[in-house]
Amino acid sequence: MCFKVRLRNLYGCRQLYLSHFLSWIIIFCTISCVSLTGQNHTDHFLVDFSSEIVDNEYIVSFKEFYNYDARLKYIKAALRAYDPSSWQILPRNNPASSYPSDFEVLQLQKDIIEKGIPALRKHHSIKHVTPQRKVTRTLASLDGKPIAWDDEDNEIKSHQNCQFFQKWYSSRPFSKRSSLSLGSTFWETAGKFVRRRLMRALPRQITSILQADVLWNIGIRGAGVKVAVFDTGLVKNHPHFKKIKERTNWTNEKTLDDGLGHGTFVAGVIASNRECMGFAPDSELHIYRVFTNNQVSYTSWFLDAFNYAILKKINVLNLSIGGPDFMDHPFVDKVWELTANNVIMVSAIGNDGPLYGTLNNPADQMDVIGVGGINFEDQIARFSSRGMTTWELPAGYGRVKPDIVTYGSAVRGSSIKGGCRSLSGTSVASPVVAGAVTLLMSGVIHLGGAINPASMKQALMASARRLPGVPIFEQGWGKLDLVRAFQALRSYRPQATLSPSYLDLTECPYMWPYCSQPLYYGGLPTIVNVTILNGMGVSGKIVNKPQWHPYTPQYGHHLEVALSYSDILWPWSGYIAVHISVSSLAANWEGIAQGHISFTVESPPEEGETEVRRSHVKLPLKVKIIPTPPRSKRILWDQYHNLRYPPGYFPRDNLRMKNDPLDWNGDHIHTNFKDMYQHLRSNGYYVEVLGSPFTCFDAQQYGALLLVDSEEEFFPEEVSKLIKDIDSGLSLIVFADWYNVSVMKKVKFYDENTRQWWMPDTGGANIPALNDLLSPWEMAFSDEVYEGDFTLGNHEMYYASGTSLARFPANGLVVTQSLNNQGMEVLKGQADKIDKVPILGLHQTSHHPSAGRIVVYGDSNCLDTAHMQKDCFWLLDALLQYATTKHVPPLFEELKSEIVLDAKELPQRMEGNHLYRYSKVLEHHLGTPHTRPLPACPRLSWVRPQPLNKSGPSTLYKAQKLLSVNLDAPFPFRPGPEPQLPKQPWDSPQTVVSESWQLSDGTHIMKKCHSVNRCRKIAFPLSADFLKMPDITEIRCNIEVHEQAPHDVGFDENYFDYANDFEFGSQFDYEDASCSSESDFPCEVSDGSFQNPFLKPYLDLDFEYKFSRHTGHHHVEVHFQMIVENEKCCPKITFMDVIDSYLSVYRNVCDAIVVE
Repeated sequence: MCFKVRLRNLYGCRQLYLSHFLSWIIIFCTISCVSLTGQNHTDHFLVDFSSEIVDNEYIVSFKEFYNYDARLKYIKAALRAYDPSSWQILPRNNPASSYPSDFEVLQLQKDIIEKGIPALRKHHSIKHVTPQRKVTRTLASLDGKPIAWDDEDNEIKSHQNCQFFQKWYSSRPFSKRSSLSLGSTFWETAGKFVRRRLMRALPRQITSILQADVLWNIGIRGAGVKVAVFDTGLVKNHPHFKKIKERTNWTNEKTLDDGLGHGTFVAGVIASNRECMGFAPDSELHIYRVFTNNQVSYTSWFLDAFNYAILKKINVLNLSIGGPDFMDHPFVDKVWELTANNVIMVSAIGNDGPLYGTLNNPADQMDVIGVGGINFEDQIARFSSRGMTTWELPAGYGRVKPDIVTYGSAVRGSSIKGGCRSLSGTSVASPVVAGAVTLLMSGVIHLGGAINPASMKQALMASARRLPGVPIFEQGWGKLDLVRAFQALRSYRPQATLSPSYLDLTECPYMWPYCSQPLYYGGLPTIVNVTILNGMGVSGKIVNKPQWHPYTPQYGHHLEVALSYSDILWPWSGYIAVHISVSSLAANWEGIAQGHISFTVESPPEEGETEVRRSHVKLPLKVKIIPTPPRSKRILWDQYHNLRYPPGYFPRDNLRMKNDPLDWNGDHIHTNFKDMYQHLRSNGYYVEVLGSPFTCFDAQQYGALLLVDSEEEFFPEEVSKLIKDIDSGLSLIVFADWYNVSVMKKVKFYDENTRQWWMPDTGGANIPALNDLLSPWEMAFSDEVYEGDFTLGNHEMYYASGTSLARFPANGLVVTQSLNNQGMEVLKGQADKIDKVPILGLHQTSHHPSAGRIVVYGDSNCLDTAHMQKDCFWLLDALLQYATTKHVPPLFEELKSEIVLDAKELPQRMEGNHLYRYSKVLEHHLGTPHTRPLPACPRLSWVRPQPLNKSGPSTLYKAQKLLSVNLDAPFPFRPGPEPQLPKQPWDSPQTVVSESWQLSDGTHIMKKCHSVNRCRKIAFPLSADFLKMPDITEIRCNIEVHEQAPHDVGFDENYFDYANDFEFGSQFDYEDASCSSESDFPCEVSDGSFQNPFLKPYLDLDFEYKFSRHTGHHHVEVHFQMIVENEKCCPKITFMDVIDSYLSVYRNVCDAIVVE
């Protein structure tokens, strides 16, 4: 879609930055493709990240920094039993090679790897020995090629030639999830999908949207801050950058330039000085080229570059890559070391949304600012990864991430040869925050050590704007607010804070999933993992013991609280895990209970101080309690026996998902089984999570135990207990997945470059282990692999790489279906149709009335949101009904098969598998893996309550404020480098501002205020809904500033008169933009200068500005008038898009608009 603009310039005002205004006037429709000439363009990219282990190369990490001779000596000592020719230290020719280092890259011959690695690890100076990783990123231009869209996005198919489409394969380790189109988020709406929005003006400058000009106008532009960009490099004389302080190359290519453009774009968002402005144009740019032109990198390159960044005392570091491997120890440890050395790291949270449990490392670390993405409608971008973190599973619960969100859809930044381009993704949102952090830091650089990774994160979070209706695990603390963050930082006092800052388990949807299920007596404790941010120092600790203060008037005594927490808070952070349970006093009580937890954090004194630093922290708690539900409504989810990547290679459950080879989302009811959990809750079930062996729960409390996609082995004691539990009335429901040793060998990883094989440690599920568990009841699964569509009753089903039943009791009920033999397809390339495949079995274990039931089904993909084709929640409902009430659904009776299942051979564990390395059940010592001793069940130590006779507020949420920080304090004014008139009248306490809004229907609103606080934003007094009324055809805005007292300006009379008439219209391809039931424009159709007819709605904008002042007199005036007239448009073309967009972009007309 193109636009024409007619401008009549009557007189010029040197203070009115006309180019800014014109950039707003060129309005475009967000669903159309913008074709721009020259170097300003929109690129369409496919961005892939993948990672492989390099054959025979290992990173040897030392406990301290040593020079090369010392490192060589230690390695020789560790490998003294081996021929020196069997290993070598690989050279690293980069700027850090002349400095001490804490690692080496070692190449070992295959015959010494098995014993040489343990020998290295035993050396007293060596901390880790881990495989070297190769990272590959692909930036492939689509150039308008057709894109295969998901069904849910089919309304956008007609626009496939002007979309952003980014396939994001989570970066460093193996994860290759294909995310949804990044282009689709550009048109997201909160409710119904709207195909077209005629006048949705989208600001061109991300800096304008976030009001960076407010800080620029008071002289804050990034000066004095060193910001590092780890990416693809940057050309030396790029016209957009003022201060490229240093460019370094960490790759094996002999160039410092950016051959791809991604590094240029990221650097531009942070520090561009022209065209597409960056946030901190005066900052020092340090460019670290860590990707080759073939888009390849290695872990060792990052480690060397990180060390160099520490040596160069970098202040802010942007890292727009990430991956799910939070157990990549050298990388994670080095990030901790960076932040411990006062480097503020900003990293993208990942592009694997909207699925939960898709966070990327290092953004998921407590000491890193993890950034999610939103679109320009302030909605969470569909691609943005969601929490929770999965480090803590299965025994604990994940932390809140992302920390904050900001714009990441269609953001404009620098192009490789000048000009601008647009990109989308959280790797775009990350440099937005990194640029903002750089700008903020330059404004408070005088605070010295008070500004650190923790305090910066505290300020960003405390000042963020919460997005309505969005859960905490999607938005964190909310949307970045640059100006409020500066207010928080400029009066910051070192302190400890919490994230989240309060626990209101009744506040939905923000506190989802905590708010989704009330607590009750007898339930497993609810765990909330709270992050402690310590702005007082890089290290700290909790002194004494945290206390629990129940509020007696608000029934806090009905709660029991147990606490576990970090022994040391380092670097800058730690955790406190809150375990919440209900006391026996409230077994039949319903209501709200409140109280708070308090503790004190201490850090060592800083230089020049003698006293330790202390911060007293308070965590409010509010919980809904209900009477204990009946046993038949309580479901226990087995988390303990779910394994995932990292640390091992656990393959995908759906073999057709070749782009996502790993099972890495946690298999938790609040991550990739979130939709199933919500369905169960909506049907009145209460779901609890078991993070310990079967020996640790009271089976009398639950109607059914749910085992879904289990990869772990089982302790013999667990099998024995389960037999007793089922005899006593507990039912068992098992959803399995594929398992076949030949298929497992087929889906192993092979990297042609490194000749390295990775073999899965089990199949989609651990069928041999499940068969051992089910053997007392003569049940077992096979090693056949099936897939296909079928129908059960009136329900369409899809069997996605499932298994079949091999054994089942003769008196049980078995359901069969015709399916494709996917195992043969994988192995031989063709799939035969197999009839009567047994997929479902129902069995009453005993005729005793109290005995439980067992249900087995061969596929879990219909419950797993990660790759779900068709859900089977209705089937789960039916199976739960049978399991908890004995009632067999009539459908299953009708489908009952007479097949006899008594297979003699059952699947065996793959010979030579390494499951023991990652298992909580197996261990390996002197030969065959065997079962570990059964661990003790967790025992919580409940905090002794310290009751308070007080009441807390009914609503715990409010804009959280740091101690001594007032986000609404007067904004400071000091002249900056931009041209400004001295002692402007609107800075005077004597100034009075009057504001008048007039609408064509007779509405007239008058506002008046004193500009004591130098207000800076026009506050439009009418709602968007009001402006959508069809009889509003004109808006007039008159703003006058009059000074009531003498004001010595210091120079003679100045008079400026500016008036412009703007006429602008939009031209739409008739085929794409014709009036419809959604857009409904009764507009004229004319044939313009283009080949096709166009719709031509017009708006007229009259803009006038006058300013006058007189030396030594009592009269100073500023006049501003804006008139928008709806000339030829249909009623649904509203003014709100025009007014709102203009005011959000251009807030300070000649720095004279002062109404708040």
